[in-house]
Amino acid sequence: MFNRLRQLAQLVSYKELRNAVLGLSVVFGGLGLAFVTLYAHRTGNAELAGTAAILSLAFVVLILIFVIPPLARSASAEASQMNLPFEFTTGGAIFFALIVIVAFAAFNTGNNLLFLVLSFIISALLVSFASGYFCLRKLDVKMRFSETIFAGEMTSIIVGLKNRKRIFPTFSVTAEVRGKERRYSKYLREFQKIVSEKLAKRISRSPIVKYTLDYFVFVPRNDSIENKVSHIFTRRGRFTISDFELSTRFPFGFFRHRRRLPAQKAELIVFPKIRQIEEIFDLPIDSGKSVSAKRGSGQDLFALREYQTTDDVRHIDWKATARANHLVVREFTAEVERHITVVFDPAIEQTIEEKEKSLRRKIKEENSGRTLSETEKRFEKGVSKAASLLAHFCAEDSSIRLMIDDSDGAFGNSIDHLNQALRELALVEPVYESNERDGNLPAVLDHVESEYSNDLTFLVTASKPEEFSQDIRHRIHLVAY
Repeated sequence: MFNRLRQLAQLVSYKELRNAVLGLSVVFGGLGLAFVTLYAHRTGNAELAGTAAILSLAFVVLILIFVIPPLARSASAEASQMNLPFEFTTGGAIFFALIVIVAFAAFNTGNNLLFLVLSFIISALLVSFASGYFCLRKLDVKMRFSETIFAGEMTSIIVGLKNRKRIFPTFSVTAEVRGKERRYSKYLREFQKIVSEKLAKRISRSPIVKYTLDYFVFVPRNDSIENKVSHIFTRRGRFTISDFELSTRFPFGFFRHRRRLPAQKAELIVFPKIRQIEEIFDLPIDSGKSVSAKRGSGQDLFALREYQTTDDVRHIDWKATARANHLVVREFTAEVERHITVVFDPAIEQTIEEKEKSLRRKIKEENSGRTLSETEKRFEKGVSKAASLLAHFCAEDSSIRLMIDDSDGAFGNSIDHLNQALRELALVEPVYESNERDGNLPAVLDHVESEYSNDLTFLVTASKPEEFSQDIRHRIHLVAY
C-alpha cells in the first residue's frame, strides 16, 4: 500500500502540491472574507466591513501572485497544442489595451476627436486581422529531403509554397513542420508500473515537436516559390511528420495568424553522428579484404606455371616466357572478405541524481525539450562509436553486421545494408534495468563465435573491461563509452 502511494507521489511534485494547497487556501480565504463583508454590511458593522474589505484586497493580490501565473502557463501550454486560428502578439495586446483606454476616455468625455482616434485605431486592428487571415488562404506546402540524414551534419531540404489565390499575393509567411519523435513517452514503462497499461498510454503521449522550415517574404498570385534550406538535426532518432503550420504577422504584427495543413504521412530517420575513426580508438590495419593461401582471382602473385589452352592470355608473363622458351602464366591468390561484427550493448547505469528524479520531473523535462543528461550524452557517444565502426569497415569493403541485445544480424557490405544498420542504431534506446542487461549480453556474446578465420568482433559497451571474462577480452575487441 505504502509502496503504491510512493509511486503515485512521483506524478506530483512537491512544488505543485504546495502551490495547489496555497492556491486553494487563498481562494477559499477570499470567498470567506467576501461572506464576512456581506454579513458586516447587512448588520451595519462598518468597522468589520472595512477590515474584511482590506483583507479581501490582500487576498486578491495573493491570488494574482500565486494562482493566476501557474494557470496562465498551463493554459498557454495547452493552447500551443490546439489548432487556434490566431493569437494576440505582445504588440497586439498593448494596442488592444490602448483601444480600451481611448474608448473609456471617449465615452466619458464625449470628445469628438477621441472618437475619431478610436475609429482609426479600431480600423487598423480590423484591417490587420483581415489581411493576415486572407494572407494564409489557398496556400499549399511541399517538402523534399534527402534519403539519408545524419545527426550533426548539414541537411538540404527543399521547401515549396504555392499560392492558389487568383488576385492577391501572399506576404511574410513562416512555414513550419510539426510531428512527433515517438508515439509514447520514453517513460511509458515507468507509467505502467504505477497505473494500468491503458491509462499509461493515454497520459504518456509524447509532445508535438516543431521545426521551422523557411520564411517566405513574398509569393505572387497563382505562383509558387521553392527554396533550398539547410537544417541540422542535433539528435538521432525518428521524426514522424503530422502536418505543416503556416503563420504570419502581416501587416502590423498585432496578430499571429496560423493555419495547419495536412501532410502526407512521412517518417524521417536521423542516423547517428559519424565521427572520425582515429579520434575513437586504433583499428586493426588489415581491414577490408585479406589474402589467403589459396588460388583465386586476387591481385597478389601466387605462382608461375605452364600455359594451358583455357588460361586467359592477359595472365601470360612474357619475361618468364622468354626465359623458359614456352608460355608461362601467372596465378594469383584468392582474396577473402573480412567479416566484422559490431555488438552494441544498450545497458547503461544512471547517475545517483538521475535515479532520484521523480517521474513528474522527468516528464516535464521531456516535454520542455531540455538538453540531454550526462548518462544520455554518454549513451549517444556509444551509439556514435558503433555507427562509426560500421561506416569505417563498410568503406573498406568488409562484410559487416550489427547485433543489438539478442538480435541476430546478417552480414553485408552494400550501402543499403549499412543504412539498415544505421537505422537500427538511430532507434535504439538505453536500458537502465541491470537485470535485463545481465540476462541478454552473455547469451549474445556466446552466440558470436568466429565463423571465419579472419573475423573481427567489437563489443561497444558502457561496462568496464574487468566485468568480462579473460576469454571474452581475448577474442572480442571491447570499445567502452
